[in-house]
Amino acid sequence: MVKISFTPNLARHVTAPAAQLSGETVQQVLDDYFRLNPQVRAYILDDQGALRDKVLIFLDQEIIQDRIGLSDMIGNAAEIFVVQALSGG
Repeated sequence: MVKISFTPNLARHVTAPAAQLSGETVQQVLDDYFRLNPQVRAYILDDQGALRDKVLIFLDQEIIQDRIGLSDMIGNAAEIFVVQALSGG
């Protein structure tokens, strides 16, 4: 199982609870997560399904390589952490 969690600052906009899901790629895990929590998708992905500019995904503490297809492979007991960058002054 893969643990997916989100930065707490996202909670200002939408409820994004952590979850345990299955999948072989980041895309598969996100697809499963968005089926359970469809309101989160628009905050993470753009209209083409790629990561939004201000979003990073860490897979086992490393930034994923494929921001467009989200094809990074996931091992057993992996952790995904989704971070939305903060801006402003």
